[in-house]
Amino acid sequence: MPAQKGSAFLLKISDGAATPTYNTVAGLRTTQMSINGELVVVTSKDSGGWRELLSGAGTRSVSVSAAGIFLGSAAEGQVLGNALAGTITDYELSFEGGEKMRGKFLVQKLEYAGDFNGERNYTLSLESSGLVVQV
Repeated sequence: MPAQKGSAFLLKISDGAATPTYNTVAGLRTTQMSINGELVVVTSKDSGGWRELLSGAGTRSVSVSAAGIFLGSAAEGQVLGNALAGTITDYELSFEGGEKMRGKFLVQKLEYAGDFNGERNYTLSLESSGLVVQV
């Protein structure tokens, strides 16, 4: 697989329609995703001193963090509205190779900052709620 551009790793939010359109959250400079899995240790005296884990057990989640310049897009407005209301909604992560992941996420944190002679910027953190799938 060839290298991929980080600028093509996009965070998108659903418009909420029955057949949703996913709109890019504008102005992002960095996007990061981590897939998390809780360990279930089943080590016993029969394990020969080695830790053993239970496959398929535990809680899985996806965390997304992003940072960028505030541009005032409709998608940014949706993220703010969801953060204020504590609303869980559909998001999509898309990659340059055409891969996509979709799921419901809660805005865990949204921060704005700006210097007197610079741009307004923001950072956000999303946490999955339920199944996240590759599409």
